[in-house]
Amino acid sequence: MEKHPIIFAGAGPGAPDLITVRGMKALEQADYILYAGSLVPEAVLTWAKNGAKIESSASMHLDQMVEKMAQAWEQGQRVVRLHTGDPSLYGAIKEQMDRLERLGIPCEVIPGVTAAFAAAAALKTEYTVPGISQTLILTRISGRTPVPEKESLLSLAEHKASMAIYLSSGMAEAVAESLSKAYGPLAPCVIAYKVSHPEQKIIQTTVDKLAKVMAENKINRHALIIAGPFLEAGDNAQSLLYHKQFSHGYRKES
Repeated sequence: MEKHPIIFAGAGPGAPDLITVRGMKALEQADYILYAGSLVPEAVLTWAKNGAKIESSASMHLDQMVEKMAQAWEQGQRVVRLHTGDPSLYGAIKEQMDRLERLGIPCEVIPGVTAAFAAAAALKTEYTVPGISQTLILTRISGRTPVPEKESLLSLAEHKASMAIYLSSGMAEAVAESLSKAYGPLAPCVIAYKVSHPEQKIIQTTVDKLAKVMAENKINRHALIIAGPFLEAGDNAQSLLYHKQFSHGYRKES
């Protein structure tokens, strides 16, 4: 019986057509799909073939997920484990793959579009603005799941780089406190709620109003909080890459 590696695929930020072509093809071929039902919208499952068995892992613990995938694999089925965004970011995929590989079951990973990049697209901006910020920090605030002390939100925010803060919507006041100390209370920030979903909201505000605006809009999950000086960049920030007086291997200065 031919057996295929279990595929861990990124579903993208939510819109069905923002999954990668490779991820779409994996879903089209899959016999068994175990998807992160608390985050992956069912619309993404439109790519699944007729007859595929589809289950949500929302109510499962690690042992149950591994058992489900292992059983399908043993039967020669093509298995896809579908995670939201990109599976390498807050996806908890390593612990799943470690268990599967200890069982002798091979795994592969297909990357996906994470919400931070879908949010930048919605804002029509870039995190790495020449002369303003050349660093993007993807992080979260410490909560029920702690973060290392050296990676506290305040210590990272003090770099004054561009930031996309995940999994922190329910702690907006604590987020605002750290951002206020680093960027200032009047610094701009963005609430990116369910980016690329039909319910998408992109709300631009300031750090001092962050918690109030989120409460008014009843946003306490499924949102990114974005901050950094790139949000204040004017139209004068230009890269050397396309400057007519900048030479490189493909173009001489004019």
